[in-house]
Amino acid sequence: MSELNKEVVDLVWGRPSSGGVSASIFRRWTQGFVFCDNEHTALEQFEGGPCAVIAPVQAFLLKNILFNRESPNWRQMSEEEQKTALCSTLSEILESACSSPSTGFCLVTWAKGQSPHTSTHTNAQTQSHPQDVPEPESSQRSQDQQPSALAAEELDFERFHSVLHKRTVMSVSDLREEVLSFYHTWRGCCGVLLFLYSVILTKGIENIRNEIQDTMEPLIDPVHGHGSQSLVNLLVTGHAVSNVWDGDRECSGMKLHGIHKQASVGFLTLMESLRYCKVGAFLKSPKFPIWILGSETHLSVFFTKEMSLVGPESPSEQARRVFQSFDPEDNGFIPESLLEDVMKALDLVSEPEYVSLVKSKLDPESLGIILLGPFLLEFFPDQDSGIPDSFPVYHYNGLKQSNHNERVEYVEGTALVLGFEDPMVRTDDTPVKRCLQTKWPYIELLWTTDRSPSLN
Repeated sequence: MSELNKEVVDLVWGRPSSGGVSASIFRRWTQGFVFCDNEHTALEQFEGGPCAVIAPVQAFLLKNILFNRESPNWRQMSEEEQKTALCSTLSEILESACSSPSTGFCLVTWAKGQSPHTSTHTNAQTQSHPQDVPEPESSQRSQDQQPSALAAEELDFERFHSVLHKRTVMSVSDLREEVLSFYHTWRGCCGVLLFLYSVILTKGIENIRNEIQDTMEPLIDPVHGHGSQSLVNLLVTGHAVSNVWDGDRECSGMKLHGIHKQASVGFLTLMESLRYCKVGAFLKSPKFPIWILGSETHLSVFFTKEMSLVGPESPSEQARRVFQSFDPEDNGFIPESLLEDVMKALDLVSEPEYVSLVKSKLDPESLGIILLGPFLLEFFPDQDSGIPDSFPVYHYNGLKQSNHNERVEYVEGTALVLGFEDPMVRTDDTPVKRCLQTKWPYIELLWTTDRSPSLN
């Protein structure tokens, strides 16, 4: 890894002016992928920062558990099932990140005998368990192994980067086999970083640089320790683009890259409710009803088993999306001069005489604007979205301190998605709800806990 180290470090951590990444920031990222003791399908996050990797992995993990696994109870898993589920999820993300099958897949692990927890063993034990051979599960679960899941105190930033080993596999079947054999590595000290580096080298450093909008912005902020949007997008879509809108946009002659196809799991952000950005349909309407939720400082996951939420786009949903594409400021209206273009884009009758008639009907006071609501009612009245009146939902937050009773648990609730605002069923006004309203403007949530789940 030595020749790649500087490039990887610059891409991930940037070049901090102080001369290095602070010990406290690096320590926050030295955890592995650890399942909670009480919530068997949930990963635990020990400190702020690595949610940029843990939340996307949790989202894909839930997708595989809820929709690919035949088990009546999705919240219960044996240790062997955890191993299979986690490793197949990590393999899936690596496959998505691979730009060219001919270049193969990269796995970054410890150099032989350099794993932090091997240093606590006697020489005989170290020799009998070389790093490239999985240790027996019994030894992994022993108490003296548990602290290595969070950090090894003697492992600093420089030391970590001096003991890495890169291996390349050429086929998907070999990749899945190798990822499975390194289960103990992913769940041990620095497992999250080792996986992140594996994704980066599988994607290719140059490919990532070509997709990131600002190549000077590192994937992990060396001052605050949080992951960038490019990092989240890389794990969710396989592309390290910096934006969340659909497709590419031109701005002052510069091409800004966005999302180019429907994602398997989605992304919604509180920043949209504050009008800082607008998430496109490819992330808002994923293939599975699982969404990573972004706050100002943290990532959590909202999910349900209700597949009708991600069914094919209905005509009225398509109309809403097309109308909003002509309303980039998200004002809820367009100038009447654009009405003909919207109608053409939706394959509606767009003869000038008919467009004039529609204008007079939708803008009777001649204000020069067409509102979204009346437009949808005129052309797509009484359309059933196919979404049930109410359905069970769940929220995951990997930080203990952000959960009720300070232990990581899925918060259960019931969602009502209405077609209009109804003051009679207004529930609360919380960050979770405001985040979800960027996709479902009139969603109401009833949680089984006394307090609403936290986005932070």
